Amino acid sequence: MHSNQYSITEVKQIINAGGNIVKEYTISLLFTDSRRINNAAEGLFFALSGRRNGHEFVAEAYVAGVRNFVVEHGPEFNLPEANFLIVADPLAAMQALAAHHRSKFNLQVIGITGSNGKTIVKEWLYQLLAADRNIVRNPKSYNSQIGVPLSVWQISSSNTLGIFEAGISTINEMDKLEAIIKPEIGVLTHIGTAHDEGFSNPREKVLEKLRLFKNCTKLIYNYDQLITYQADIKAKETFTWSRKFNQANLYVFSETTIAKNYYLRAHYQNQEIECLIPFSDQASIENAIVCWATMLALGYSAVEADKRIERLAPVSMRLELKNGINNCSVIDDSYNSDLQSLEIALNFLGQQNQHHKKTVILSDIYQSGLPQEVLYRQVAELIGGKKVDKFIGVGEALSSHQSYFNIDEQHFFKDTATMLQQLKQLDFKDETILIKGSRSFEFERISRALAQKAHETVMEINLNTLLGNLNFYKSKIKSGVKVMAMVKAFSYGSGTFEVANMLQYNKVDYLAVAYIDEGVALRQAGINLPVMVLNPEASAFDKLTEYKLEPVIYSFGLLDDFVRYALGCDILHYPVHIKVDTGMHRLGFENHEIETLCDMLEDNRYVRIQSVFSHLVASEAAKHDDFTKTQIKRFEKAFKEIEKTLGYKVIKHLCNTAGIIRWPSAQYDMVRLGIGLYGVDSAVPASETGLQPIATLKTSIAQVKKIPAADTISYGRSGKLARDGKIATVRIGYADGYLRAFGNGIGKMLVKGTLVPTVGNITMDMCMLDVSGLDVREGDEVIIFDEQHQRIEELAKQIGTIPYEILTNVSQRVKRVYFYE
Repeated sequence: MHSNQYSITEVKQIINAGGNIVKEYTISLLFTDSRRINNAAEGLFFALSGRRNGHEFVAEAYVAGVRNFVVEHGPEFNLPEANFLIVADPLAAMQALAAHHRSKFNLQVIGITGSNGKTIVKEWLYQLLAADRNIVRNPKSYNSQIGVPLSVWQISSSNTLGIFEAGISTINEMDKLEAIIKPEIGVLTHIGTAHDEGFSNPREKVLEKLRLFKNCTKLIYNYDQLITYQADIKAKETFTWSRKFNQANLYVFSETTIAKNYYLRAHYQNQEIECLIPFSDQASIENAIVCWATMLALGYSAVEADKRIERLAPVSMRLELKNGINNCSVIDDSYNSDLQSLEIALNFLGQQNQHHKKTVILSDIYQSGLPQEVLYRQVAELIGGKKVDKFIGVGEALSSHQSYFNIDEQHFFKDTATMLQQLKQLDFKDETILIKGSRSFEFERISRALAQKAHETVMEINLNTLLGNLNFYKSKIKSGVKVMAMVKAFSYGSGTFEVANMLQYNKVDYLAVAYIDEGVALRQAGINLPVMVLNPEASAFDKLTEYKLEPVIYSFGLLDDFVRYALGCDILHYPVHIKVDTGMHRLGFENHEIETLCDMLEDNRYVRIQSVFSHLVASEAAKHDDFTKTQIKRFEKAFKEIEKTLGYKVIKHLCNTAGIIRWPSAQYDMVRLGIGLYGVDSAVPASETGLQPIATLKTSIAQVKKIPAADTISYGRSGKLARDGKIATVRIGYADGYLRAFGNGIGKMLVKGTLVPTVGNITMDMCMLDVSGLDVREGDEVIIFDEQHQRIEELAKQIGTIPYEILTNVSQRVKRVYFYE
């Protein structure tokens, strides 16, 4: 969304920058990522330093059309007609610019912080208040030191209310965000354990969060949680709510479940009031009470607050990527639609390379605060800049502004029902489809029609967590060390192109697969990163070279085979990788063979050695550290001899996932990141929160039965209940990867928040759980593993195996769904 415009000269003055203005430009957009640039001519790129130095991407942003940059240094950039504003800290400069922009507007602003629920409360307040106010808010959960200034920059003269959330992870962060947001009304959500590691104690964390509200006229908070912090609250006025103390402004004294809703009764201003919440989980109930209290604090009547809260809709902050009909990929974002989230969704669409054709299905956008002709020109401009091949607009407003769009193939429909009637004629085939709609358009109907029908057992992959894990390891490697990501075995069970697209977009240096056909599949899905093949087969060398895959050479026989193939095809200097066996004794040249290998490589014009590598046997185990040191010495001896023979430097890599953490001295030129990318690493201490499992495996209950204690359960009559009780048959078995070893009480699954044991033998497609005493019914969700209640490592312990086996055993018939925020 275009903000108020500034000249680049004004920006220079606001951020107190050095450098010369070589040409005057108008600035309306701020960029921090060279991959996410739209309308570059009006953009200002901030070269932020973090895990990657933003100065490395200045040239890339320039090629994309950006001509204005905020940098720490700039004389070496010789780019025509580009302005370089030089500052000590580009992030601080961006924050100062956003704070200046905020100061120009006299709108009311609600500032939200807490440990949990910030984004949900922000989105629900938007739903509750949008009928009365023109609201600007953070896109998704843009609440960080970078996200807040980008969010506040969106404020325009048409807005009458701002709702901004602020997230912190350590001390001395909140004052910076407070200076940008400048909230008048403060809302504190649930205080939990999130980010505890960034503070010396819980009190320090709470006090840091309260700094957001130091200049507020009113603060809304849970009295139960801040009962010991009353003296630390600086807001002029407070509005408290409580489930325990009747001295709170809003005292909730009665809570009852009615069907799937939750009925609350409370005392407020010497009256008894009520509220019906359309959710029943505890987190949603608390977040809804926060919203209830906020509406009352803002002056809404109890009747109006209840009426609006009863209509609250779930908030989906994640894009969902899944397989679709006719070899399509479907990105489902069918629950909300605004300019900011549209841009995020289009960026995610741009990351997908598995199909050449990209399609957008978009509904009318409501409550933007912009005149329709301005709004839809901006939508058309945004979509036009994202290489969209097919555009489908649904809604009367889009249909009446279709002349703004200039896409090769475009269709417009007055409503969702009309589009669904024409679905076959739209001929969806071999394309990536983004579905983006306002809730009232019920685009979930389109999603269901386009999604591939599948088994109800699902493995959910969180791509944000995958990125977080990647960045965690990047923070552990030395500057200049490359990253090779292992995506063999269906990315450890997590997917192929879905994972590889994310890795490519986030600039890993290499991918590695086990076999040539895995590499071919990546190339066919649009992955152009270098791909190393660990186990190449001579019979498929033609595919290897056709798809520009790089083989590992681990034996004299394989080297002979490849040189003979290259000779016959007149191939010169083909990139290959040499594997040295330093103690694994699986594949590779042993130390006594290196001299002979060097003789074969000397003056060999058919291959060029890209890398020399070996594999650590027990890098995670302290008891084997002496052997690891021996492996390192053997590796160094081998690669030095090979480089001396070749006369040029090669990439050296030895560290696997555990080695990255425990053996930083052996990181050399590149590290190979394997299962740690997927959230499992025995070398990472349990207290380290930078690493999280990316996958959740879940299924559902097919049937519930009452079973007498005397009856047997499953094949072989192996299962019995200790007393009369209840079993649930769930839709997962050994054909899905839930091994027979989990049977007869060894394995456990999470049902209604309780871990319950298996009963009897695991069958091919089903297994039974003891759910005695639980209120369960057909269709209820069952979690096999996730990142919180039962991690993959726990399942591995249950049957005496390793997490690799659990992950890679999940069958291909289990539907994978990918989430991205």
